[in-house]
Amino acid sequence: MDFCTMGMFILDDIFFRPPQLPVIGIMGGAGSYAALGARLFRPPKPSSASSLVGWVVHAGSDFPSELRQEIDSWQTGCEIIETPERQTSRGLNVYRENDHRDFEYLSPKMRIDHTMLPKKHLLAKTFHLICSPLRCIDLVKGILGAREAIRPKETSLKPPIFVWEPVPDLCVQSELSNALQALKYVDVMSPNLSELGALFGVTHDPSNVSDSYIFKEQCKELLDSGFGPKPCAVVVRLGELGCYVAQHTRHALFPAYHRRPNELQPAERETWTDRVVDPTGGGNTYLGGYCIGLLTVPRSPDLTSFEAAAIYGLVAASFAIEQAGMPKLSGGNKDKEDLWNGETVSYRLHAYEERLEHSKHNVSTDEVTT
Repeated sequence: MDFCTMGMFILDDIFFRPPQLPVIGIMGGAGSYAALGARLFRPPKPSSASSLVGWVVHAGSDFPSELRQEIDSWQTGCEIIETPERQTSRGLNVYRENDHRDFEYLSPKMRIDHTMLPKKHLLAKTFHLICSPLRCIDLVKGILGAREAIRPKETSLKPPIFVWEPVPDLCVQSELSNALQALKYVDVMSPNLSELGALFGVTHDPSNVSDSYIFKEQCKELLDSGFGPKPCAVVVRLGELGCYVAQHTRHALFPAYHRRPNELQPAERETWTDRVVDPTGGGNTYLGGYCIGLLTVPRSPDLTSFEAAAIYGLVAASFAIEQAGMPKLSGGNKDKEDLWNGETVSYRLHAYEERLEHSKHNVSTDEVTT
């Protein structure tokens, strides 16, 4: 198995700003979206009975039958745990000015830990964690311990890659020391811009983040004081601006897949339509795709593996934000590739890579001297 997420499944109720109508009881949660991001790049293999994408769903007494069918259609390694004594975890999402989202649970959440993972999930090559710093440490220790317990004698297991997404409510200054400690256990940390700023007690202006000395110093502190000298990256998700990948020796800014009008040529603006409908889950989907990207040899010799993985993350996120809920999976094209929202993943991947190579929106990279 290539990927396993420790994120949860949640039934989402989403209230947008008028005039957009709300949606009730759709598939959501960090685990669902992260699984989507990985599944986009890891379709089932006809010759194999095992799936490459692992996740866990706690299905309560009110779990919708149509969502079971949707999950089944993805053909992933989804471990559904029946919990008829409770309601399925449900969340309320309310969008306000500037896409600010308020969130609260409407029914109790049920977190996932290593004891709930089947053997095949425990042996995954990458893990997506979304949690507090101290829980991150506990999860990594638990997963590694469980892997060791099932390891056949006289064999060795290659250490998995851990990608940590910190939870927003614990991105506060008082948690910074715990976050730095957690980084010693993972390979990638990926906050969004507001979460990174909150961890250091500041607010960042998205419009000039790549030129911000304070922003870069914060990434540097996480790299130097947290991760230490090992190969690692701080991947800051920037929404419609793309993402920023910070490593010890270089920083790179990648634009989002879906372009804004000011990024288009005059002729392109005439036919441009805004395909972004709902940003919910875009960051989680990004990280599912990012994990798969880490397992892929970069096609460009100019990019590191941490940077090349960002392309997979951005392409994955592009599908998640085109509707409320999950993109529509339909029959394959003539090459038997899945169609998501009517397009193949390979088409978007190649289109984005070409844009980076040929357009004026090329990747902006800063070399860092040590």
